[in-house]
Amino acid sequence: MSAATSARTILSRLHEVMASRIHAQGKLDQVVQIIGEELDSEVCSIYLLREGSLELFATRGLNQTAVHVTRLGIGEGLTGQIADHVETLNLAEAAAHPDFAHRPETGEDMYHSFAGVPIVRRQRAIGVLNVQHVDPRKYEDVEIEALQTVAMVLAELIDNAELVDGEDAGDGQGNLAESLKLDGLALVKGLASGTAVYHQPRITIEQTVADDIEAERQRVYRAFDRMREQIDHMTSQAEFGIGGDGEEVLQTYKMFAYDEGWGRRINEAIDSGLTAEAAIERVQQRTRMRMREIDDPLLRDRMHDLEDLANRLLRIVSGQLGTAATKGLRGDTILIARNLGPAELLEYDKRRLKGVVLEEGSLTAHVVIVARAMGIPVLGQVGGLRSHLREGDHILIDADRAAVTLRPSQTIIDTFETRFAKNRKRQAAYAAMRDVEPFSRDGTRVHVMMNAGLRDDMSALSLTGADGIGLFRTEFQFLVSATMPARDRQVRLYRDVLDSAGDKPVIFRTVDIGGDKAVPYLNSEHAIREENPAMGWRALRLAMERKGLLKAQARSLLEASAGRNLNVMFPMVSEPWEFDAAKCVFEEQIAFLKKQKKVLPDQIRYGAMLEVPALAEVLDILVPKLSFISIGTNDLTQFLFAADRANPKLAERYDWLSPAILRFLRRIVQSTIGSQIDVAVCGEMGGRRLEALALLGLGIRRLSITPAAVGPIKELVRKVDLTEIGEAMNGWLISPPEDLRATMLAWAEERGIETD
Repeated sequence: MSAATSARTILSRLHEVMASRIHAQGKLDQVVQIIGEELDSEVCSIYLLREGSLELFATRGLNQTAVHVTRLGIGEGLTGQIADHVETLNLAEAAAHPDFAHRPETGEDMYHSFAGVPIVRRQRAIGVLNVQHVDPRKYEDVEIEALQTVAMVLAELIDNAELVDGEDAGDGQGNLAESLKLDGLALVKGLASGTAVYHQPRITIEQTVADDIEAERQRVYRAFDRMREQIDHMTSQAEFGIGGDGEEVLQTYKMFAYDEGWGRRINEAIDSGLTAEAAIERVQQRTRMRMREIDDPLLRDRMHDLEDLANRLLRIVSGQLGTAATKGLRGDTILIARNLGPAELLEYDKRRLKGVVLEEGSLTAHVVIVARAMGIPVLGQVGGLRSHLREGDHILIDADRAAVTLRPSQTIIDTFETRFAKNRKRQAAYAAMRDVEPFSRDGTRVHVMMNAGLRDDMSALSLTGADGIGLFRTEFQFLVSATMPARDRQVRLYRDVLDSAGDKPVIFRTVDIGGDKAVPYLNSEHAIREENPAMGWRALRLAMERKGLLKAQARSLLEASAGRNLNVMFPMVSEPWEFDAAKCVFEEQIAFLKKQKKVLPDQIRYGAMLEVPALAEVLDILVPKLSFISIGTNDLTQFLFAADRANPKLAERYDWLSPAILRFLRRIVQSTIGSQIDVAVCGEMGGRRLEALALLGLGIRRLSITPAAVGPIKELVRKVDLTEIGEAMNGWLISPPEDLRATMLAWAEERGIETD
């Protein structure tokens, strides 16, 4: 039996029950009998959320005396776990699960198998539907899908009968008049103040069981056509310019809109007897459950794009059209959403949209790329936001400190506005230094460059007065594309970047993908799940395996740099032979272009990223082959300390001002003395004033940092005597103080040097 047939059989019987005039308890008692019979399961039980816990409300197979007596807390037992995580469980042996909680009054001791699905209404679990069987077996997929479909119908019945807690009951929201600060993850840094506006009004599905399946199917077909028209229009109206990275994001988004598999799954749900709205919601629930099982952040973000489209489709088919964008913003607005798609963000009036707060979201999400280009601060992963917030509340976003304040008091507002004004004043002072060259007090010129990865980042070069692009991350174009970027698109991007830079140098880092920056179209047939992706098959390792990828990029860079200087850098070099092999790919393409009588770059300079500690031990072999070397402090630090920087428990544990890392960096600098190569640091370390001071003391004279840090670091350089800090650093590393950071802070304060 198919999932659709099984679900349709149950739904037809449930339809009769729901249409009857018996009371809600009687209906639920009949529901568990029907499900148990159709799935040939000895036990079927319904638990509902009442007074903050899950109460056994109806059962077939368990002791009837346990009904309205047995209660489980959210997260307690298997049923509590299903409600807490809004996920399905399917177990051959329930008692073997670590979260199993025995309830002797139910008489469930004889039953081994267990399956349960959440009963979801308005994106929250209001109950759980369970089945159990004497024989230890997992339920078939067809049975689980039938349960999930039935759970949707139950959600409507339960909600209409008002059998469960209201949305505000027992959620710990407290007094919505009080000020509250919540922490999150800074996705796009910045400060913002405004009124909370929900991106998307809740859509209530009034009917779940279809009267005419073919009519529901036609409604979905029409909705798909209209949605695709909207996406095509938005793609053509995007403000990123031809070939821009934001456009590539939208092209990937558009690919999902035309995905036949998605439409097929919705059709299958309609076949089971659901209305068009219920079918879309059914598939959307399945998508959410799949997202919780996906470890790859990029794939998870693509699933978010799919859910964004599902929300759009649901609004169209239900006739409940319009987001806050279509209604128009009336003043300074902070947008609130569970998640947000890139196309939806583009619909908002940029003059009034001041910031975005997401309950989910990640640094690799497509919407982050778009928001950064629009200059809008974004704070993500603010859990439980909706339970603490009403639309219209005043909100302050401090994405610099990864926090949001709801309903701030006047004292908090005054402090925030003072900081906001001070920040604007400081930024104005840094902007005034745009054309000032960063010479130290003892007359040494320090080169302060910036990192980039998008075409839109290039505008910051003239705004900040940076000396050039010390790191252009070419992988961004690969990450936002649905397929491998064609060579002509790569050439266009690299040429545009060089045109924007003018006479200032640009160092292109060859593509660093793989590991935790996976792209679906490059999945190797030999790929395995990597437990330590940062140290896995990525960057130059992957590029050398996929030589077609590196060849195409090499030729693109060479063609884009015709008649100009090309600076190219290879990431994650571990041994000299890897550098040699990568350079050989470029030399082969140079020979090919010469035969084609193509114009070549005037000069080509090759460099390497020093991120792998092993490379420091063979610099004497590698340095004669290099024009420059860039120390990537982010990866280098985690490798030196064996500390995954993605692990929140370790993220702040190891200090950049530890003697271990500083001694290592000093050794690298000293091993290049006497050579003609440029030594730079690119990474977050160089953009922090106290850490930058330490780097200057080690002899580093080139930094490549985020655009926002260029002004502050230029100002720092002009206050420092490099000879003095060099002597001090040498002494500290020979005999390290107990707290080097505190020692450096005191040293800087004595000389009137401001730190972060």
